[in-house]
Amino acid sequence: MITQTDVLIIGAGASGLMCALTAGQRGRKVLVIDHGEKPGRKILISGGGKCNFTNEEVRAEHYICHNPHFCRSALSRFTSQDFLAMVRRHGIAFSRREHGQLFCERGAGDILNMLLMECRQAGVEFQMGAPVDAVEHPAERQFKVRTGQTEMTAESLVVACGGLAMPSAGASSLGYTLAAQFNLKVWPPAPGLVPFTLQPKDRASLQSLSGIALPVEVLCGGKRFYENLLFTHRGLSGPVILQSSLYWQPGDILTVNWLPHLDLIEELKAQQIHHPRRSVKTALAQYLPKRLVAVLAAPDLCDQPLQSVSQSQFKQLVAQVQQWSIKPGGTEGFRTAEVTLGGVDCAAISSKTMEAVAIPGLFFIGEVLDVTGWLGGYNLQWAWSSGWCAGQYV
Repeated sequence: MITQTDVLIIGAGASGLMCALTAGQRGRKVLVIDHGEKPGRKILISGGGKCNFTNEEVRAEHYICHNPHFCRSALSRFTSQDFLAMVRRHGIAFSRREHGQLFCERGAGDILNMLLMECRQAGVEFQMGAPVDAVEHPAERQFKVRTGQTEMTAESLVVACGGLAMPSAGASSLGYTLAAQFNLKVWPPAPGLVPFTLQPKDRASLQSLSGIALPVEVLCGGKRFYENLLFTHRGLSGPVILQSSLYWQPGDILTVNWLPHLDLIEELKAQQIHHPRRSVKTALAQYLPKRLVAVLAAPDLCDQPLQSVSQSQFKQLVAQVQQWSIKPGGTEGFRTAEVTLGGVDCAAISSKTMEAVAIPGLFFIGEVLDVTGWLGGYNLQWAWSSGWCAGQYV
């Protein structure tokens, strides 16, 4: 069976749905195919099921790309306010959280239902449970895609099948395979926004801290982030760790300030004056959990009364608390990563249209590209922006 369409989109995720509804609204005949049984699976689990659908402030600086200026055009042409206008038009209740993050009040299903409704109104068709077997390009602006017994032809082919993060939500390497087929460079994929695992020695010494969460400052790869850090039974997690993972390379050391907004040496000196017999561990326990104090502070210092602590020992103690360093053993990998670093080289893609410069009619959007956003709604905004831009030209 042969199906003909104007636009064929591989991937029924965030960017694919946005591209589909945008192209459909232009009067283009659009078909979306996906190997999964239902569209928008990653949308539904994003933001803990509440879908952090965008951020109030979105800039190119919130993204990692080998071509750092690539995403500016798309982000400026379809902004977070543009997507928010769609959300408001559909009457979706949302709330603002820290750092300008916008979440659904009821659940992520509201965002998916909105996108599917817009697709239906634009006449978009879907073929789910349709894994791609082969893609051919017999002539300029002519593409053939085979899924099982069905062959589909289209003038425009949009690759919107994401990266390798969250295999449980249908992630695959298909986008990279197709890029390679068309001789496009792919930057090696790596897990991003992912927890760290620890080396065996550190894991043994820190396992007792599992469940502790604290607001900290973390320095990694030249970047500083302020947010909660969470000790898990396997390693380190929490928003500040997920952000740091975007800049971490194997072998890098994390530097953690457990009390970023405190002049600790002055505080300890004040306690030394007013409570000279108080032990160091009791003094630190005013600010940090006792279990953490026992790990951070040198054992020979912990039980000393403050009155016997020298100036050099105070400096040593402050360094242990505010310049604590650790070398992760690795990350939890794609299984728990929220996004994929790397992807299709943006140097080969038009920043205005998302079309492959050397292959008219072939488009790449969303996570499959070498564009990775910070935690906080930035990756979904990239999906909306890149999908909308491609939708104007397919």
